[in-house]
Amino acid sequence: MKALALSLALAVASIAHAQHAGVAAAAVSVPAEAAQFDFLVGQWELEVQPKVSGLAAMIHGAPRLVGSWKAWKSFDGYGLDDELRIFDASGNPMALNHSQRIFDARSRRWLVSGLDVYRARFGSSSGQWQNGEMLLEGSGQNAEGKPVLTRTRFTEITADRFKMRQDRSLDNGATWEEGALTVVAKRISRKANR
Repeated sequence: MKALALSLALAVASIAHAQHAGVAAAAVSVPAEAAQFDFLVGQWELEVQPKVSGLAAMIHGAPRLVGSWKAWKSFDGYGLDDELRIFDASGNPMALNHSQRIFDARSRRWLVSGLDVYRARFGSSSGQWQNGEMLLEGSGQNAEGKPVLTRTRFTEITADRFKMRQDRSLDNGATWEEGALTVVAKRISRKANR
């Protein structure tokens, strides 16, 4: 909280100094790339497919998971907030993630900070739009608290559907579990209720 207060104080002091020095504050315009994640804005129903292996998976098959994802524009148009919830077939909560996504005009990349609410863990990623897909690389902790690297791709993006696939590495990128999680999203509303 102190860091936020100090950051705000410095920003206000900088603006005040510029105004007193006879320099007008620079006009801020949102770069066009800040709309690249707009496909996510709204409310979505999800089919969630974790990659499973081992004897239990052979006997019982893959668990049936569903979810919801909602997102809305924020940060004066530079980005968005979103909330992802995953439930088992009986409706029991499995995951709740809140992310903030912002486009950094200097680096020409998206910066994402995510919170795994139930485990009180933060993760981060960055990426960019390439050939009709959003590609992100990130780091955080898995459910057991071990460091994990991620590669996430948003593909097959239309007005009413998209697919997200995430690969994971538990050994700092030496090996990857490809398709560790796949999400198919279908739009239920163009606006998200917060």
